[in-house]
Amino acid sequence: MLLKSSTKRGSYITSRFDMNRTLYGPITQLLTMASLPDKGPIADAALEIIPDAALLVEGNRIVAVGMFAALKGAGDHIETTSPCVVMPGLIDTHTHLCFAGSRAGDYSARISGKTYQEILESGGGIMDTVQKTRACDGKMLVELLLQRLARHASEGVTTCEIKSGYGLSVEHELKILHAIGEAAELQPVSLVSTCLAAHITPPEFESPAMYLEHILAELLPIVSRESLAQRVDIFIEPSAFPAAIAASFLKRAMSMGFMATVHADQFTTGGSAVAIDVGAISADHLEASGDDDIKALAASSVTATVLPGASLGLGMHFAPARKILDYGCALVIASDWNPGSAPMGDLLMQASVLSAQQKLSNAETLSAVTFRAARALGLSDRGTLEAGKRADFIAFPVDDYREILYHQGKLKPSRVWIAGKEFSS
Repeated sequence: MLLKSSTKRGSYITSRFDMNRTLYGPITQLLTMASLPDKGPIADAALEIIPDAALLVEGNRIVAVGMFAALKGAGDHIETTSPCVVMPGLIDTHTHLCFAGSRAGDYSARISGKTYQEILESGGGIMDTVQKTRACDGKMLVELLLQRLARHASEGVTTCEIKSGYGLSVEHELKILHAIGEAAELQPVSLVSTCLAAHITPPEFESPAMYLEHILAELLPIVSRESLAQRVDIFIEPSAFPAAIAASFLKRAMSMGFMATVHADQFTTGGSAVAIDVGAISADHLEASGDDDIKALAASSVTATVLPGASLGLGMHFAPARKILDYGCALVIASDWNPGSAPMGDLLMQASVLSAQQKLSNAETLSAVTFRAARALGLSDRGTLEAGKRADFIAFPVDDYREILYHQGKLKPSRVWIAGKEFSS
């Protein structure tokens, strides 16, 4: 008998055997995504694919992975799953999901030929979303966020990073971070919050440097004290925050105990060099990165995160993902789901499109949204299907894992489990 829980938005389906060991199988193909290199290219032949497989789960953890025949007697309950392909849940490492309002007007202007600067001067751009988000109360922000997370979960995303950055004041940045924290308790997707108060300089401040000082003095101490985020981000561009002052900001934030990530090399270079200099966990975007930038990233511990949704939304070239891999970087693909440049938010579709355009193997693409993505968030307990890991896994109604990218995002998971419990939208 299955009972549907109504205590959380986007309910779990939980079994009466929930606290015992449940064996999921037989699974036609199980992709563990284990024992793969942290950096550089990956051939499909390197994938560990277990046929006629099973997952043994107890609570929110995987107990064992192997052949169904070998594990058949290990569970207190067998949950039949075949025919299907099972892989780790998707991990979206870069989103701006907590916002109010639409920027459909901006998009319409952009596809009609208006430039970013022209849209900004006409009242559009990031400040348009800032104004709408400031006007939205915290309860409605949570409601909007829950709706987006439910869609993400239904499409296989089991862990999601969410940035602030549409408040640009102490009051409203805290409102956004509190909304993210509340949403984490009301739905099953595991959330990682990032303070992106350094998105752009709001008009209340005379200069970017003055605004960054304000963030450091007035906002980040509260964020730290209330444990609202453990990460900070900054948009490094001449039109936002120049590299020199961005580096100083990040170093001071890191001295306060925050991890750093960077919006880097989207339109101009320089941001990835700052990420390397300060020891950021990731440099995200990289559309403008050249050979020297990529080689420097490869020689560092910084993860290279590419955001194909922004390229699609802005009508610009993709980040050089193939070159990023070939030079030896750890490549991650994230959705950048936001109301301006990347409103689609479909991680699997974006990864599939990028794979075709940049000639990324199945193994490279799926790694970029699973175990390499987990490491970009500093999470060691997910991203692969192995004993001891979180039981975050998704099932596709096919018998060959190659079907997943072949359908270019139109094939969605038929079942999703987050921390050992099945999600139902």
